[in-house]
Amino acid sequence: MSRRQKGQKSGYLGHRTHGRGNVKNRRGSGNRGGRGMGGACKHKNSWIVKNAPGYFGKTGFVNVTRKGVDTVNLYEINQKALLNKLEKKDGKYHFDFKGKVLATGDVTVPLSIKALCWSKNVEKKLSEAGGQIVKIEAKAKAA
Repeated sequence: MSRRQKGQKSGYLGHRTHGRGNVKNRRGSGNRGGRGMGGACKHKNSWIVKNAPGYFGKTGFVNVTRKGVDTVNLYEINQKALLNKLEKKDGKYHFDFKGKVLATGDVTVPLSIKALCWSKNVEKKLSEAGGQIVKIEAKAKAA
């Protein structure tokens, strides 16, 4: 005859601390010297020095005046043209962009793009598809 299994709630019954160490240390994280990196500057410092030597200190700086350049890939423009989200004139889809056009992806429709700048392969890919790219002059800020 098969033996009956004990229920799920029998775990640690009859044991004083249920696997939590001393009775006094059941609550919070006092039994393990703090949670996570708590005590890193104090009693866990030797562990930090051994296992995470670059944890303390500062390196480098963040340049707050740096301005990012807006970019768009050719496949994104091509996808917009295929979904008829671009204006079509003279058999070409027109796209104006105040940023840099990157050459990632293929062009399947003729595109006419106006942009501030672009990478080298953009002109080649556009001309193969029967398109063109024109430079927009950046407006100078008034002093």
